[in-house]
Amino acid sequence: MTCPYLAYREESAEMQFAEPRAYCTAAERFVQPMRADVCNDRYDLAHDRHCEIFLEHADANEIETDPGTDTDSDSGAGAENAADDDRTTGGDE
Repeated sequence: MTCPYLAYREESAEMQFAEPRAYCTAAERFVQPMRADVCNDRYDLAHDRHCEIFLEHADANEIETDPGTDTDSDSGAGAENAADDDRTTGGDE
């Protein structure tokens, strides 16, 4: 999956390009082709693990969108469902 912050632009405020260039909307700047390789998850790289720009913005967005979200109620339901699954499939084997 490609980074959601990656865009390709054919122009900037001052100039037009013959080929589209990688632009990071999170950093609001054009990025080097090697950085775009990370954005495109090439060469066993993953933007969500290897790009500090993505990680900074993902952390910031998580804090802004989920301030004080209670995660304990979700984890309890998952554990109960897992126990139910074990009981229903355990007798077939």
